[in-house]
Amino acid sequence: MRSRQAQVGQAADALAAGKRPRMSGIARKEAIAGYIAISPWLLGFLIFQLASILAAFYISSTEWRILSAPEFIGVRNFDKLLFKDDLFWQSIKVTVIYVIFRVPVSAVLSLVLALLMNQQLAGRRLFRTIYYLPAVIPLVAVSMMWIWIFNPEYGVLNSFIRLFGVEGPQWIHSSRWALPALIIMSLWQVGTGMVIFLAGLQGIPAHLYEAATIDGANTWQRFLKVTLPMLSPVVLFALVMNVIGSFQIFTQAYIMTAGGPGNATLFLVLYIYRNAFEWFHMGYASALAWVLFVVVLVISLAMLRSSEHWVHYEGRVGGA
Repeated sequence: MRSRQAQVGQAADALAAGKRPRMSGIARKEAIAGYIAISPWLLGFLIFQLASILAAFYISSTEWRILSAPEFIGVRNFDKLLFKDDLFWQSIKVTVIYVIFRVPVSAVLSLVLALLMNQQLAGRRLFRTIYYLPAVIPLVAVSMMWIWIFNPEYGVLNSFIRLFGVEGPQWIHSSRWALPALIIMSLWQVGTGMVIFLAGLQGIPAHLYEAATIDGANTWQRFLKVTLPMLSPVVLFALVMNVIGSFQIFTQAYIMTAGGPGNATLFLVLYIYRNAFEWFHMGYASALAWVLFVVVLVISLAMLRSSEHWVHYEGRVGGA
């Protein structure tokens, strides 16, 4: 016991002096065991992902039509997409609008559903399953179903709107309504976020709510002062993953609208796909992919950086 207290005291002194405490033999063995355990994933990442990322960076500096050898052209691909390609800026515009509207609405709906499913209600397990089911249905099947829902003539949505004497829009056949239609469709899969928030809600200690109730806090005050601060790490995780996933939207647009009408749903990943596998501009597609990587990386880092001001971690004292 004394030796353990001495080790803790030495570690505290080392931290106070700005030095990194020396690893004990047990800690070193645990670290080695941990690295061995993650080595399959680490090797897979190095071989199949990091190597591909570096290869894409090289390809982005070439003109490569697949059937011919790559020709090094420097930064001309990046010069083209930044200053000469209107379709690139259209794809950026469409993707950003989708992210701006889809992410907050999806997060709010997921949180509301999680709060409802966290109540002691009869049949809540059945409803949790029902809300989560769309998340495991293949996107191709979901897209085909929503093509039927959005059909302006006999689709379910417009048929419902006609009950109120209003003629619905053309949805995915209209350049004005195609993007909002895909945003509405994306809310079909809020079950994934619901499960994440539900796990976070069930990890909040009950005694915090009891203490707040004793202090006279009502339901709304308990939500603002207890639920949201304790759930903020989960909110950060859900937002970051939601942003990354929203920037990578492809299947729905490819199947339902093919980027149309009038490039109204030309998302960046769809534009990358067209350049790579329809027009065989592999070098230019790699440059576009790197732009997507940098945009997502910057936004994710900005969100993580801002989390210092609004994310609460239990046990944090003085920002440490």
